Amino acid sequence: MRHGLWALALAAPWAMGVAQAAPLRSTLADQNALAVTVYDGDLALVKDTRELPLPAGESVLELGDVSAQIRPETALLRAARGRPIALLEQTFDVDLLTPAKLLEKHVGRQVRVVRTHPTTGADSAETATVLAAGEGVVLKIGDRIETGLPGRLVFDAVPDNLRDRPTLAVMVSADGAGPRELELSYLTGGLAWQADYVAQLAASEKALALSGWVTLTNRSGTAYRNARVQLVAGDVHRVQPIMQRREVAQALMAKADAGAMREQGLLDYHLYTLGRPITLADQQTKQVALLAAPAVQVQKEYRLRGADHYYSSRSGEVDVPQKVAVLLHVDNRKSAGLGLPLPAGVVRVYQRDALGGAQFVGEDRIDHTPENETAELELGDAFDVTARRTQTDFKVLSTEKDQRPQFESAYRIALKNARKTPVTVTVDEPIAGDWDVLDSSQPHERAAANTARWLVTVPAGGGQTLTYRVRVTM
Repeated sequence: MRHGLWALALAAPWAMGVAQAAPLRSTLADQNALAVTVYDGDLALVKDTRELPLPAGESVLELGDVSAQIRPETALLRAARGRPIALLEQTFDVDLLTPAKLLEKHVGRQVRVVRTHPTTGADSAETATVLAAGEGVVLKIGDRIETGLPGRLVFDAVPDNLRDRPTLAVMVSADGAGPRELELSYLTGGLAWQADYVAQLAASEKALALSGWVTLTNRSGTAYRNARVQLVAGDVHRVQPIMQRREVAQALMAKADAGAMREQGLLDYHLYTLGRPITLADQQTKQVALLAAPAVQVQKEYRLRGADHYYSSRSGEVDVPQKVAVLLHVDNRKSAGLGLPLPAGVVRVYQRDALGGAQFVGEDRIDHTPENETAELELGDAFDVTARRTQTDFKVLSTEKDQRPQFESAYRIALKNARKTPVTVTVDEPIAGDWDVLDSSQPHERAAANTARWLVTVPAGGGQTLTYRVRVTM
């Protein structure tokens, strides 16, 4: 099989079935409808509907302007309306017309070498045979061998298997002549989307205005004109390296109505439909509005995180400064002003300063967030809220030979607040093994099997100290 061709069926050569019949060529001008569903992870499903006149019996259709990254084993052509057709064979030509490919296809064949006289400007031509075109050109001209390009090469024609556009060639059989509306569906790489969000945090820090955008990128090698575009949020499982069954392509298709961008369920994913057809050129990036929520309730949190190694080793440091993170919890509920499944993406947060100018205050990436869940944004470290940690005691408890080792340690965490209002700091301490808080200056809770949590209120312009002792069995 020649380089650059993937045969999708084992059949007799086309020349035996349609010996002299010229192929029927189809371009985007024949397109009646186009639908594109874009998934996470460089995967898209294309449904391309074209109207073509078919002769009775066997014929070859050359469907041009398909994706250059088509996954041929997923391609499926069917009659969308009218009498059905039978598929006999299909081939994807990936070799596109370039000077290098044209020369490569002429190895062993004759070309003309045209030289221009440097003084007179007159052209002269010689016939040459191309001997090699890999790591340099080798030509046989008369009784001599030349390397490189001694002049311009002139070719008589473009080989049939070299295309100017990605082309899927399909041999079909029709039981009668006449126009057919044909639907070609296939999976392809080269199309991707991502969600980006812009949030304007209110001065009260209890609400934000959230807008979302979809960024579509096309690197597939063809354009999509007036396409109905749908986006799937969620991690679709795929057999590696590629999906193997055409039925998957058909099962993932979903119908969409016109109107504003809408969302619906698809299996355990979420399907977003753009409200109007769009055109996405090859090598183009385009943004489309996803959502706008003018008043979404949020909750601000200051959080201090520890580390589990604190509780099984002695610290030689005293009064260690630590960062207090600033987080926003976005309540994804209708009652809180949102209530939409949020695709994974980056949320960039701004807040107006005293002069009314919007200032960037941080960004974070959220995962797919269903309705009625909470998205957590970590914006950075607090400037006015600080913490200093000191290990005040550590000892290894004596154990029997076959028992697990035990450690006991004590800590002092001094929190300070330079703001004009009191704040509450969440102190999360990850502790490995089996553990108990033996003594604490403030109440704690077991937030998880390996996490102790304190909520410490720090007065405005003041400080608060948390002390506690922990025993750990590893």
